[in-house]
Amino acid sequence: MQTGLRARDAARRATRELQEAGVPEPGASAEILISELLGIRRGEISLYEPPLDDEQARLYEAWIERRSNREPVQRILGRAYFRNLVLDLNEETLIPRPDTESVAGSAIEIIDRRGGGGVVLDVGTGSGAVAISIAQERPSATVHATDLSKKALEAAERNAGENSAAVHFHHADLFDGLAILEGAVDLLVSNPPYVEAGALEKLAPEVRDWDPRWALDGGPDGLLFYRRIFEEAPPLLKDGADVVLEVGDGQGESVLDLGQDAGFVPLGLREDLAGSPRTALLRWDG
Repeated sequence: MQTGLRARDAARRATRELQEAGVPEPGASAEILISELLGIRRGEISLYEPPLDDEQARLYEAWIERRSNREPVQRILGRAYFRNLVLDLNEETLIPRPDTESVAGSAIEIIDRRGGGGVVLDVGTGSGAVAISIAQERPSATVHATDLSKKALEAAERNAGENSAAVHFHHADLFDGLAILEGAVDLLVSNPPYVEAGALEKLAPEVRDWDPRWALDGGPDGLLFYRRIFEEAPPLLKDGADVVLEVGDGQGESVLDLGQDAGFVPLGLREDLAGSPRTALLRWDG
């Protein structure tokens, strides 16, 4: 990257490079990276006058090369934004998606409807995005979270501390070893793996090559973990407990049906910001 360029000119040049490399939304990637590099907002790029110095130009060029190779912006920066949070990532944490913000929002609405507080369990927490959002925004709730990956839990614990959120983390395969929560959970929330195994190789390179495979692979029909949740969760749930599950495109009705077959009461689907059914809502009546 040529030194002496102003931010807007560097971003324009980077946009062209990313476009030629086939990167989706090249302008957004170029602008996010330059704004993070300079510590400014995207809307301030055109107004930022100081030229890039040698070190900034070299780093920006390296970032753009990595993005040209389809490495996600969040992996390049090592962090992601989610609701009110800044979350550190590592190689065993799924990049939290904007779609999942609606899942956290639905969970928080349920907590409010219940009068606040209660025991919340986030299954497969990854970076901790949902659990930490709930704990930070509704500190009266007692929030627990599980993950099979110890390394993911390390990131989640660090993120909780950095965002001043109280979350009890457990190393567990879904619900294993959670006898302390037997009959205690008022709200179960999860963003489980839901991609059909045969579709993994068809995913965008940003997902296929950079997200941990076990956080994506939902088995042959994408519904493996929903079946496990409905089968294994009841001993931990209070009568009347709510269940909030993220679902993939076109999976909502199937997940509700699976839940109903397992004795849960289906309450419907909620849309994400893009208008896609993203959250399945159910209740356990014992």
